[in-house]
Amino acid sequence: MPHHEHCKILIVDDDPFILIDSVDLAEQAGCEALQAANADEALRVLERHDDVTIILTDVDMPRGSMNGLALARIVCGRWPAIRIIVMSGHQSVAESDLPARGMFLRKPYAADRLVQTLRTLAA
Repeated sequence: MPHHEHCKILIVDDDPFILIDSVDLAEQAGCEALQAANADEALRVLERHDDVTIILTDVDMPRGSMNGLALARIVCGRWPAIRIIVMSGHQSVAESDLPARGMFLRKPYAADRLVQTLRTLAA
């Protein structure tokens, strides 16, 4: 599938295998993918790339100064146009914990579900 001109995703996960897998799925969905291993690195990437349209972040990231929910709140405040997908395999995230226009995805997720979600957000 061709890349959507306006779909650039930043994937944030401290597990290198999940990160690589998520990048592959994002590219299958037609998105250009950037990656970060923790929230602090993600903020540095966002400061260098003003065309990111979606962020996919894990909640639990022990390395770094904040978890994925804190990152999502910062992104929502500083870059309100970015769509946010928060994912976790260890805890449920209430809708009230998500930033505006944020969504939750439980891990492990079906590959086709992530691809379809990204295609919908990129459309």
